[in-house]
Amino acid sequence: MEAPAPHSPAEPGSVQIVVTSPEQMRELGRRLAKLLRAGDLVMLSGELGAGKTTLTRGLGEGLGVRGAVTSPTFVIARVHPSLGDGPPLVHVDAYRLSGGLDEMEDLDLDVSLPDSVVVVEWGEGKVEELTEDRLQVVIHRAVGDTTDEVRQMTLTGVGERWATADLSFLVA
Repeated sequence: MEAPAPHSPAEPGSVQIVVTSPEQMRELGRRLAKLLRAGDLVMLSGELGAGKTTLTRGLGEGLGVRGAVTSPTFVIARVHPSLGDGPPLVHVDAYRLSGGLDEMEDLDLDVSLPDSVVVVEWGEGKVEELTEDRLQVVIHRAVGDTTDEVRQMTLTGVGERWATADLSFLVA
């Protein structure tokens, strides 16, 4: 993982990272997990195949949760209990959900959030009302017929929880 070229400044409270392989994406997830705690909402955005589930797999490894983290596209949400004393991981794929928070209420994320780390793929415009504090992760990749593994990522902390969080250690 490396810092992006100087011509792409990050906004305050955010960090930009270049990831060049799925293995690096998983490692980034493992490192990010060290910063996460119960009550954290992580929103993942990016094109199909950008690496959202791969990053979440690394988060699950870093959090020490049970079960293989796979895409919950068809089941919408999966809960991965902690194997230790850490929080469980709730992994949501909101891709097939067209509505906002009203449609998400059936998943009881508001009940899960205080005790879990909740990761929502495709959550923009759907889960922001769950909490004022969230970590937004945007993953950009080359689109079209390409085998390019490079991902440009922007991680932005929103709210008081993330105001003092130092995300710069993720760039190393």
